[in-house]
Amino acid sequence: MKKLLITGFEPFGGELINPSWDAVLTLPDEINGYALTKLRIPVVFEKAAQAVIQMANEINPDAVLCVGQAGGRDAITFELVAINLRYAQIPDNEGSKPMDEAIIEGGKNAYFSSLPMRKMAQSVNEKGIPARVSYSAGAYVCNDLLYLLLYHFENSDTQVGFIHVPYSTEQNKEPSMSTFDIAKGLALAIDSI
Repeated sequence: MKKLLITGFEPFGGELINPSWDAVLTLPDEINGYALTKLRIPVVFEKAAQAVIQMANEINPDAVLCVGQAGGRDAITFELVAINLRYAQIPDNEGSKPMDEAIIEGGKNAYFSSLPMRKMAQSVNEKGIPARVSYSAGAYVCNDLLYLLLYHFENSDTQVGFIHVPYSTEQNKEPSMSTFDIAKGLALAIDSI
């Protein structure tokens, strides 16, 4: 059986929950021939990627799929690009607030996701859950994580992707989506890999 490492983030920015982790936690342990390993990671520049890489070194996954919250988005968004930039409008959970810093000095300007993000988004949309492709994972911890993972796994067989999800309805913010629908969307995405 193939192995998928799937991650969600701890709460941040004053929120009590993070729908990325809540949805990941509700997924079954096996989807589409992948055994899922679920990992909750910190909203901290560099440390998020370190946690994922440490777990990946233990389990040697075929794919790594990270999930994060993007408040203000009204659909599950599949990130195509990670850029070599750290910029924080709010501090991370350890108080770091980089302003226009390179993630890796002299590194590539950008990396493209190695999972079939467009196909995954299409399969979610076809089942009636709003989904689209995004060309910017931002410059906060989500982008930092995706860039560092794509850098780390560049010459390996491990595929890497990142999905942003809206606020959950439990957060009482708009636009939002139920945790059930977010998890359903993630399961459909994995099913289409």
